[in-house]
Amino acid sequence: MNSRAALTGAWKLGARVLGLVLALVGAISCSDRGTPADLVFINGAEPETLDPAIMTAQVDMRISSSLFEGLTRIDKAGRPEAGIAERWDISPDGTRYTFYLREGAKWQNGDPVTASDFVTSWQRVLDPNSGASYVALLYVVKNARAYTEATLTDFSQVGVRATDDLTLEVELENPTPYFLDLCAFITLAPVHSDALTDQQGDWFRAGKLIGNGPYQLVDWRLNERIRIERNPLYWDHDNVSINTIDIRPVSEPNTAMNFFLTGEVDLIMDKGMIPNTMVDALRKKPYFHSDNFLGTYFTRFNVTRPPFDDPLVRRAFAKAIDRTRITEKITRLGEKTAYSLVPPGTGDNYQPPRSDTEFDPEGARALFAEAGYPDGRGFPLVEYLYMAKSVETHIAVELKSMWQETLGVNISLTKQEAKVYYTSMRQLSYDFCRSSWVGDYNDPSTFLDMFVSGGGNNRTGYESVTYDQLIADAAAQPDPVQRYQIFQKAERLLISEDAVIMPIYYYVGVQFYRPDEIGGIQTNVVDNHPLREIYRIEK
Repeated sequence: MNSRAALTGAWKLGARVLGLVLALVGAISCSDRGTPADLVFINGAEPETLDPAIMTAQVDMRISSSLFEGLTRIDKAGRPEAGIAERWDISPDGTRYTFYLREGAKWQNGDPVTASDFVTSWQRVLDPNSGASYVALLYVVKNARAYTEATLTDFSQVGVRATDDLTLEVELENPTPYFLDLCAFITLAPVHSDALTDQQGDWFRAGKLIGNGPYQLVDWRLNERIRIERNPLYWDHDNVSINTIDIRPVSEPNTAMNFFLTGEVDLIMDKGMIPNTMVDALRKKPYFHSDNFLGTYFTRFNVTRPPFDDPLVRRAFAKAIDRTRITEKITRLGEKTAYSLVPPGTGDNYQPPRSDTEFDPEGARALFAEAGYPDGRGFPLVEYLYMAKSVETHIAVELKSMWQETLGVNISLTKQEAKVYYTSMRQLSYDFCRSSWVGDYNDPSTFLDMFVSGGGNNRTGYESVTYDQLIADAAAQPDPVQRYQIFQKAERLLISEDAVIMPIYYYVGVQFYRPDEIGGIQTNVVDNHPLREIYRIEK
C-alpha cells in the first residue's frame, strides 16, 4: 500500500466520527472531578470535533487552539507572532519561507516537535479524502491544490519540505501577505504521529490526545464540560497563568447569563449568549465588553434548488428586507447594517462594493413578477433554516414577516441544533438559511475565497467560472491596489449580480468578564482571545 493510501485509510471521516462518539461516551476523566477549575467559561455549543484538520466552528477552534500550536500563534491583539517556529526568513520575492523550529518545542508526551510533523500534517489536510473544509487555506502553497484535486499524486512536488528536524521550507504559488497569519490558523497546526496511524479515529479523546499547545485535554463529559490543564512541556509554559480551565457548552442565553451573574462562570465569549430581553441593560454593565471585528451575518441561498436557482428570485428576497429592523429591533448591540460580505476596512483598508440589493419593496416586487411570481402567486413553500438560539429565532421571525409583507409569500421556519444545522449546510439540505462568517485572518480573501466552485465552506452549490478566475487572478496579483480592485469585481458578482448570499449586518464582538478579576483579554479584529493570555488579577 502506498503512503497516500495508508494515510487515507487512517483518516476516513466516518472513523473519526465514530471515534468522537466513543471518546465522549466512554472517556474516563484523568482529573479529579471534584476539584473546581481556576477559570470557567461558556463556549456556546458542544464542539463537533477537536481534530484541527476537519473542524469548522469557532467553538471548536477556541478549544483546539489551546491544545495545538502551529508555526506561528495569534497574540491577544489578534496579530501573528512566533510559535513553534522561533524565527523565519522570507525570500525577496515573498514566495519562499524558511522556518526554524524551537529546540525546546515538545509534544506533551515528551517527543520533540519536528519539521516532518508539519509536512505529514499538511499532507493529511490536503489529502482528497480528508474531509477538511478549510483545505483551500493551503492552496497558497505551491502545487497544494493540484495534489488535493489529484492532478498531482507525488506529494514531494508540493512546496513544503523538512530539510532537517528543525527546518521547514515552504514555497508559495504567489506572494501571500497574510501567510504568517495562516500559519497560526488551527488547520495548519501539526498533529502527533499517533493521529496518523490511529485506526479507531478516537485519538483526540481525553487521556489519549497528544497536543503541543499551552494546555492539555484531561476530561470531556458530553454536554457538561471539557477540562484542560496547563501543559508543563509547552515551550512558553512559564508565561501561561491559568492552571485549569473548564469549558462549558451552553446554548441557551438565559442559562448562560444566569451562570455568569451568580458567579458560576467567569467568562462568556459567544456573542449569541445574550438574552434578547436584557441587551439594553447589559450594555451598561462594567462586565460588558464589545468592539467591531471581522464578522458578517448573512443569508445563504441553495442555488442548486428551485426556486433559488433563479438569481431574480434571490435578488427579490434580498431587496425585500429592511436590515435596520434587525439591528435596531433585535440585535441592538450597535451592529452596522451590511451591504457587502467583506467588512469595510479589512486588510489594508479594503473598501467593498455596495450591494445593489438594498431595501426596495417596489423593486423587489418587480423582480419577483419578472421571475414569474407576481404578488407571490405560484411561489412554492420554502424553508428558512436557522440555529436553535433565541436571537436567531427572533431574526428568523422578523425576516419571515418582511418577505410576507413585501413579496406575499409564506415561509416555513426550521430550527436545528448547531451540529445538525452545520451538517445540513454542508450537505446542501436546505432551501435558504442563516449564516455568518468570521475572518480567519485580516484580509478580504478570508471571506471571498470560500465561494469558489467546490470550496469546502461554499455551502451554497454556487459555481462560477468568472468568479473562480477573479479569485485566482487576485491571488496572483502582486500589486495591492490592483489586487483589491479584482476582489471588488468578484464581490460585486457574488452579492449583486448573482446574489448568492444576502448580507444583513456586521458583527460586534462581545465578551462578558469582570475586569477587576480577569485580565489578558483584548478586543481585536479577528475576535481571537487566546486562553494562554488570560490571567487572574490578584486583589
